[in-house]
Amino acid sequence: MMKIDVLTLFPEMFSGVLGHSILHKAAEKSAVQYNVVNFRDYADNKHQTVDDYPYGGGAGMVLKPQPLFDAVAALKEQAESNRTRVILLCPQGKRYDQKTAEELAKEEHLIFVCGHYEGYDERIREHVVTDEISIGDYVLTGGELGAMVVIDSVVRLLPEVLGNQESHMKDSFSTGLLEHPHYTRPSDFRGMKVPEVLLQGNHKLIEEWRNKEALRRTYLRRPDLLEKIELTKEQEKWLNEIKKEYE
Repeated sequence: MMKIDVLTLFPEMFSGVLGHSILHKAAEKSAVQYNVVNFRDYADNKHQTVDDYPYGGGAGMVLKPQPLFDAVAALKEQAESNRTRVILLCPQGKRYDQKTAEELAKEEHLIFVCGHYEGYDERIREHVVTDEISIGDYVLTGGELGAMVVIDSVVRLLPEVLGNQESHMKDSFSTGLLEHPHYTRPSDFRGMKVPEVLLQGNHKLIEEWRNKEALRRTYLRRPDLLEKIELTKEQEKWLNEIKKEYE
């Protein structure tokens, strides 16, 4: 079972997210255990202060090292795991992607550090954190929303969490391509019809259509992804055909 600890100043933000849908079902199935902690509880002063003014001046407040050093140490000891990843959510981190989600899903213990204010004392980055992650090139008020995104994307990959174990294997980015289009009943909705190939029951042709449409969608929406994967000869043939359609 994976253990996920979250260090935050606003633990109430996580109750709705972790208490519903797939994340809640994952905990019910004992695939994961959540523990949301207010790291203010680890402050060593009577006012439970966790931030202070930055040396050298400047705007904003900086999170002090002591509360987070002590909180992480305590959580590691409680987990009794030698495989703890301490993840700092910040705009300066590595851009998050599906490959990283798949990597994290193999771990036993994850600690997410959600900061606020102007930033973190640099010693937290240097001596406590193992990973710095950014969910995009923009700035949020704090790390909580970023942590929720990462947790959701990781937990759904754990064994037995999704009803169909093949569901995530064909997700966008898992194969290197964006996912193909989906359709459901009715086959004709206000004159907008489902592609005929999906109605014929020929699984080989359906799979071929899905693969080709995934390639088409990637070419049209995220052509940069095609530079990162090695296409088969058949995919290269399809891609050339698709390109000619849009010349």
